[in-house]
Amino acid sequence: MTAHDATPPKSTSGAVASLKTAVADAYQGFFDITHNSLALLGTVLAVALITLSARADLRASAEEQLLGWLLERQEAATADAVYTAEPTAIDRVTAAQPGDLPKQQANVTYWLSRKYRVAPEPLSVLVAEAFEVGEKAKLDPTLILAVMAVESRFNPFAQSPVGAQGLMQVLTRVHTDKYNDFGGQLAAFDPVSNLRVGARVLQEAVKRAGSVEGGLRLYVGAVTTDGSWYINKVMAEHMRIQSVALGKPVQRTAPQVRPTPVVAPAPVAPGTEIEAEGPAPTTPLPAGAPLTRS
Repeated sequence: MTAHDATPPKSTSGAVASLKTAVADAYQGFFDITHNSLALLGTVLAVALITLSARADLRASAEEQLLGWLLERQEAATADAVYTAEPTAIDRVTAAQPGDLPKQQANVTYWLSRKYRVAPEPLSVLVAEAFEVGEKAKLDPTLILAVMAVESRFNPFAQSPVGAQGLMQVLTRVHTDKYNDFGGQLAAFDPVSNLRVGARVLQEAVKRAGSVEGGLRLYVGAVTTDGSWYINKVMAEHMRIQSVALGKPVQRTAPQVRPTPVVAPAPVAPGTEIEAEGPAPTTPLPAGAPLTRS
């Protein structure tokens, strides 16, 4: 074997030795740093404990902060347990952007929103629905909105002492059949369903009475009175909403319905239910009155 052939093994062994030395130095350095860091941390903790033992105010403050942190962690864990994200929840919301409505409907939406302190987004759906239903039922949509305003002030969960429910305060127990197409009586608390059922009840009442005023009297179920107080209130709001829709100045006064003598009804046997849309035993209003007011 020549001298040239013996050189590579020496170079290889030297490289291995250098690598071992470097690894050993790195390990020793890491050990020293870690050891020193742990020693420093222990010193800091010892000083902190001595300080907290000597200073009651600092100890109380530290305990308060620690307790607050633990409570926050507990609340976060509880919230995670009871709160589940539901990205499709938006599909249940009855709301729309007012800016997407035609000008007349948008004007009405913003005006009602300001007056009744209701968000314009859910009102947008109700106004649009009232205009669509009103066209089909041959009723002025502003009359439907006026009834909603007077009956519930646009609270879809309103309920009267006698059981009238929802936006248009329909007696659910009387008009149960009308809610069958919407899945049952609980649909009374769905704004759009209640609006459609209420508009149908109002349409039938107007047709039955032959005039808007007479229909309103039947709608409110006036029995011992002529219903003029209700008729005047609804018609006044109807004219105001109509003025807003047409871009005209809002009228402050409206023609009043003259009270008519009312004959008290015969006593009703206990347990007998009076249907809200039934005819009231009062002097009938003129049959030639217009269906809506302009």
